[in-house]
Amino acid sequence: MSALPDRADAVVIGGGVIGTSAAHHLAEAGVDTVLLERGSLGGGASAHTAGMVRTYFPGDPHTGRMAVRSLNAYHEFAGRTGAPLGLRRLGFMVLFTDEQQIAAFEAGLPAQRAAGVGVRLISAAEARALNPLIGERAVLAAAWSPEAYHVDGLDIVRGYAAGARNHGARLFTHTPVTRIDDDNTVHTPRGSIRADSIVCTAGPWSGEVAGMASVDLPMTPHAIEMLFTDVPETPHHELPMTMHATSGLRIRSWKDRILLAMGMPGAGETREAWLGRISGHLGTLFPALDGIGLHRAWSGDFDASPDNTAFIGEHPTRRFLYAAGFTGAGLCQAPAAGEKLRDLLIVK
Repeated sequence: MSALPDRADAVVIGGGVIGTSAAHHLAEAGVDTVLLERGSLGGGASAHTAGMVRTYFPGDPHTGRMAVRSLNAYHEFAGRTGAPLGLRRLGFMVLFTDEQQIAAFEAGLPAQRAAGVGVRLISAAEARALNPLIGERAVLAAAWSPEAYHVDGLDIVRGYAAGARNHGARLFTHTPVTRIDDDNTVHTPRGSIRADSIVCTAGPWSGEVAGMASVDLPMTPHAIEMLFTDVPETPHHELPMTMHATSGLRIRSWKDRILLAMGMPGAGETREAWLGRISGHLGTLFPALDGIGLHRAWSGDFDASPDNTAFIGEHPTRRFLYAAGFTGAGLCQAPAAGEKLRDLLIVK
């Protein structure tokens, strides 16, 4: 195990998509950067997603603006990092089953378009043409955003990590932070390092890391479980990610099965009752999946802010920067988050 250097301009804590993006953008700008990751790169929340990047976030044009900026960066990713991503367009659809949902979409459409988000209202028939699993009487209309792509989150992490190293950053895995002193000395089992600036990108552990520096980040880890269906009897072509506006149920193709998510059991709810709720929505929205077997795929924790919108900023009295609260949408915002952290740090 190599020892930590005595100091660095910036110490990034957390090696997921946000942390490696920050390390890449800082090192690319000439900042002497060290990244510390408690486990393996991309082994936290970045490894527990549905593998999609999209630009449309219902009711949230701010996140959409960040995602548009990030998607543009992903299209240029290979040129910046030397690592191709293999983006595969699937599209993203939100199913409306209530007239008020349609009215809310139309009211928010100007703000979405001002943010650069490509989305439009389509009829139920158009929605079924894009996703034939949708039942004929299941929906009234849908929002359709073609700019949504499958991507392997670990490819993003690896690409940014390689780019950071190529620009001189030093990345240390299996190096948990145990204490942060008032002078920004960061302590680990591998040694201590003095940071001119600390950059907290620790995902679900960001609140804990910030607390070591006497910084309050109002975050609550948010658990989610991904499920696989049995192989459907009705063959299906590759489907867009499809979300039900009411329940939040999301499905997408995953090889010959369907990958889906709808949070976790609620307070006091048994796992069986939760799976029953999911099955009920599946049977109503996608009749071909009625009664299909459901199996655990993987689960994980995400960093959630009070309003589910990420906060990126710096402490007013010490050199402590943070990017947290992405609520499972870190892949969609990682490039823009890294750019914003870089800009916050180098303007000082």
